[in-house]
Formats: sequence, C-alpha cells, structure tokens
Amino acid sequence: MTARGVTARGPVSADQGGVADAPLTIGELAARTGVTAETIRYYEREGVIPPAERRGSGQYRRYTAADAERLRFVRRARDLGFSLDEVGELLDLAAGRRGGPCAEVNRMARVHLAQVDAKLAQLAALRTELSRLVDACDRNAAVADCSLLSALSGAPGPS
Repeated sequence: MTARGVTARGPVSADQGGVADAPLTIGELAARTGVTAETIRYYEREGVIPPAERRGSGQYRRYTAADAERLRFVRRARDLGFSLDEVGELLDLAAGRRGGPCAEVNRMARVHLAQVDAKLAQLAALRTELSRLVDACDRNAAVADCSLLSALSGAPGPS
C-alpha cells in the first residue's frame, strides 16, 4: 500500500467484463482519459494510480483498461475539487466496500461541499469589496491620486 492508498491495479468498479484489452501507451491512456501524460506520471509518483508495467526493449509504460477506468475516476474527483488524499480515500472506499453503505462517501462529499460553500462566501465578499473600489475609482484622476492603488497599499485615499 502506498501513501495514497493504492492497493491494487484493478478498476474502480467490480465489473471487468472478462475481456483483456490491448495494453495502452501513456499517450493512448492520456487520450482516452483527458489527462496529460505528465499528470499520469505525477499520479503514479504520488501513489494515486499504481505504477505502470514496463514492457519492451525501451521499457515503455503499458496501461490496462482498468488503469483508464481508475484514472477517469481520479480526474472526475479532481474536477469536483477533491484533494489527492481525498481521492485516495474515495478509491479505497470504492475498492473495499462495494456492498457497504455509502455513509462515509456521503460524509466526505458533505465536508467538501461545506468547504466549497465557504470559498464561495469568501469570493462573494471579495467581489463586493472589489466592486466598491472600482465604482469609487475616478478613472480621470492621476495615478498618484488613484483610489484603487491607495486602497491596495493600505493608505487612505485622496480627500
């Protein structure tokens, strides 16, 4: 088990279909999943996806359809803003508790949703303050008298 909880090369879902797909190069995996080759290498280093098998005289990385499925899961979770540690936990839950309740997954999603809501509140406050500064700015004033620059420096604006 690595730092991020990669325990097996298997897919996220239990259904493999019993069909062995041809191995994928890193470029093919990137194209299938929408994740860059560099990000795939990074996820391998961080233990989010298992290291690829190496084949051939050049020891090229070779990936499976299960790797593509796992990588799509990781990408979607990252698109939703989950950290790599959280993605690792979600992968562990998906791999280990197929028949169990999803209470822990729901708890993680609710915590993340609360963090998103807090960030949105911060951004709304930031927007309000920036809008106030922009509206108060005299665009015809000299730069030396610019109220926006004064506000950014913490100095009182011109009277």
